[in-house]
Order: sequence, then C-alpha cells, then structure tokens
Amino acid sequence: MADGAFTGGLIRTTVFAIVTALVQVALGLGIALLMRQLTRGQNVIRTLILLPLLTPPVMAAVVWKLVLAPNGGLLNSILLQLGIVQEPISLLGSPFWAIVMVAIADSWQWTPFVALIIYAGLLALPESVYEAAQIDGAGPWRGFCHITFPMIMPALMSVLLIKLIISFKIFDLVYVLTSGGPADSSMLSGFLIFRTALREFNVGYAAAQTLLFVIVVTIVTIPVTIIRKRTRWEQ
Repeated sequence: MADGAFTGGLIRTTVFAIVTALVQVALGLGIALLMRQLTRGQNVIRTLILLPLLTPPVMAAVVWKLVLAPNGGLLNSILLQLGIVQEPISLLGSPFWAIVMVAIADSWQWTPFVALIIYAGLLALPESVYEAAQIDGAGPWRGFCHITFPMIMPALMSVLLIKLIISFKIFDLVYVLTSGGPADSSMLSGFLIFRTALREFNVGYAAAQTLLFVIVVTIVTIPVTIIRKRTRWEQ
C-alpha cells in the first residue's frame, strides 16, 4: 500500500465527512422546521422518518446497491421508462458518482436522526419569545434568523459533532456498495485500514494508519467542540 494511497484516502474521508455532515444538518434542520409546523400526525411522521435509521447499515447498502444496479435496478428502470437515458448507466462504476452515491446512501440513513435531534431542540424553545417577537412585528424569516437559529445553535453543534464522527467511521456502505472502487475513487479510511490489516495482513502499517486517522479526526472535531461550548456559555 503506497503512502500516497493512504494520504488520498485520508483527504477524501475528511472531505466526505465534512460535506455529508453539513448537508445532513442542513436537511435535518429543514425537516425539523417542517415538522414543527405540523399540527396533526407528528407521531406518525416521526415513526416513518425513523425507518431508515432503524435499518442496519449493511441492509441499507444492499438496498441501495439493488436500486442502483445497471441491469434491473429501480433507478435505471425509471430513467429508461422516462426516456432520460437510452441505455442503463452504472453510477457505482463511475469514479465521480460512486462516492456521491455513498454520500447519498449515508444521508438517507442518518438525516432522520439529525432531524429528530434538532426537532427536540425546537420543541424546547419558549413560546413566549416568539409571542414577543410577533408583537414587535417580526416576520417568520426574522424570527428564524434572530430567535430560532441562535437558540438552537447548541443542538446544531452537538448533532454536527456526532455526525462528523459517524461520517469518519463509515465502513459498511463502502464495503457493500463499492469496495473502495472504481480505481480507489471511493476508498475511505475505514475501508482502507481494513484492507491493509485484514487483506494484506500488514498490521503494523494499519496501526500507523489508524493513529494518523485518529489525529485527523481530532483536528477536525476540535473546532466544532469549541464552538459548541461557546454557544452553550452564551446561553
């Protein structure tokens, strides 16, 4: 295993973790705000959006692999029926789309978790603050920017920290969907360390890779931890 391969995998994993965590927090915030506006059926919706989270990661990966399969997959069948493509496409066989599909599968599974954490934070906000803002003439957008967002910042930072760590640890989806391919384009650190230790039996180098991986995770998560503590102190 070349050092360049590990460095590339570490950079790829860091970008993957940061991007997926930010996207899922943004999507989760949007879903949580929509759920807060509902007056009926909240319990049913909470149960439904939990279904992806309750699915074991390996099973989720198998489902997505069947959906994305070039021959007989649900996505290709829909695209062919609509005439968007003339022949089946292999998204998992594309160096660009393979890692994107892993990110989409990860977002499908973990965005509900993020949404429920943020939703719990929204429910804890005092209604008296919004009533005072309405009396002062504040609209929905100003209310969100000046009241909701600052007050749920601790919850946002907490769930962002949790999701960053989960994204760094991703293994199951890569193992089942792409096995790091094609051409190592979806080779993330968790799978790379697994391959080094248990397929190439280079345990010493895998231990060194793990140590560097932990250092990078620590460096990335420290700023989020600091911001999270500051937002709590300010409140």
